[in-house]
Amino acid sequence: MYSVGNEELLMLHKIAFLCSRKVPDGVAAKARRWADEQREQGRCVISGYHSPLEKEVLCRLLLGSQPIIVAMAQGLRRIDPEWERHISAGRLLVISRYAESVTHPCESKCYQRNRMMMDLADQAVIAHASPGGKLELLCATYPDKVILL
Repeated sequence: MYSVGNEELLMLHKIAFLCSRKVPDGVAAKARRWADEQREQGRCVISGYHSPLEKEVLCRLLLGSQPIIVAMAQGLRRIDPEWERHISAGRLLVISRYAESVTHPCESKCYQRNRMMMDLADQAVIAHASPGGKLELLCATYPDKVILL
């Protein structure tokens, strides 16, 4: 595994947050409330922050001071410049199972990234898993960790 940031965050209790790209009405509002609660409680959240709702959750989490882990489905060649101050503060870790030469995420890389997050996390909160999708399949693989939002 490749990383940038505070690797000690991997020792914390971690909650994975995952969500399919398309979500039904009402899911986004629940996810926003959940993210705000995690921020206020200081809980460490790990996610790919790849889907639109996952990105929105990351924006809400970054407003706090709690630890955050970003799992990439590509190499760590380009780190979002906005993350630098959080990395410097020791509250953000960016991880990937891919070398820098892997420059684009694809469906299989995202699935493998999500498996890595499920292996690392103590719990997994699923905002929405599209029926028949890869996330639904992944949830079935880790039934003891999954909590539906």
